[in-house]
Amino acid sequence: MSGVVAVGIDDSVSAAKAADWATDEAARRNAALRIVRVREPWASEYPIGRVGGFEAALTDHCRGMLARAAQRAAARAPGVTAGTALPTGAVVERLLQESTTADLLVVGGRGMGGFAGLLLGAVGLGLAGRTVCPLVVVRGYTDDQTHVVAVGVDGSAGSEAALRHAFEEALLRRSAVRAVYAWTEPAFASLSGLFFEEKITAMRPWLAPWKEKYPDVQVSESVICRHPVPALVDASKEADLIVVGSRGRGAASSVVLGSVGHGILHRAHCPVMVVTSPGPR
Repeated sequence: MSGVVAVGIDDSVSAAKAADWATDEAARRNAALRIVRVREPWASEYPIGRVGGFEAALTDHCRGMLARAAQRAAARAPGVTAGTALPTGAVVERLLQESTTADLLVVGGRGMGGFAGLLLGAVGLGLAGRTVCPLVVVRGYTDDQTHVVAVGVDGSAGSEAALRHAFEEALLRRSAVRAVYAWTEPAFASLSGLFFEEKITAMRPWLAPWKEKYPDVQVSESVICRHPVPALVDASKEADLIVVGSRGRGAASSVVLGSVGHGILHRAHCPVMVVTSPGPR
């Protein structure tokens, strides 16, 4: 595998972790790394923006940030070719443009504009479900690895896309796939045991083609009578990456990111990959 892994950065600690994750991923994929710092034009609208030399100083600051990020990437993964970009515009829109030419887009869980109480930054939320390539929002990233890629499945088109990327990632990482099918039947919760065999039977054909295509990837199956968000959040505690489709069975076609995707992005304990579902967006 090759291609381009793009990462959006700012001055935040979250962005630095995202850049580290993107560097490691580029090394796994034998891909180029593209480090992007979007220079927002808002500064010129404030009094400080009209101070002589401010624009040049801001540009120099951004270029310095990119240079330091490239140096950090080179030290972390010497074999990765890192390039930088300093576009001007709205952050989400410019990163959406990056997603049209990248194979993967990476951002931090919360940027410089996020309040301490927020669980997910505006950039990640604005991108999720809208990117052309898969999006990774980096949360809870450490160098300690579990060698598990978790993926939420429900038989939808979004689930199918998520499975494809989960197996690809597992192969790259020499990791196992844990497929999680969480379902709720509120009216019959006390009789949930009666439904398990039916759900397991339904799950098998979803996984079968991927098991055949990736015979070296170990797979475990979890069928859980529980709302998908807490079930997948729990799975993320023991995973290096969790993969979800942008829309599952419960989402209307007009919704770019379903409620499950939102919940996982806000609460996951590991990086989250959101795979944009095929069909109307």
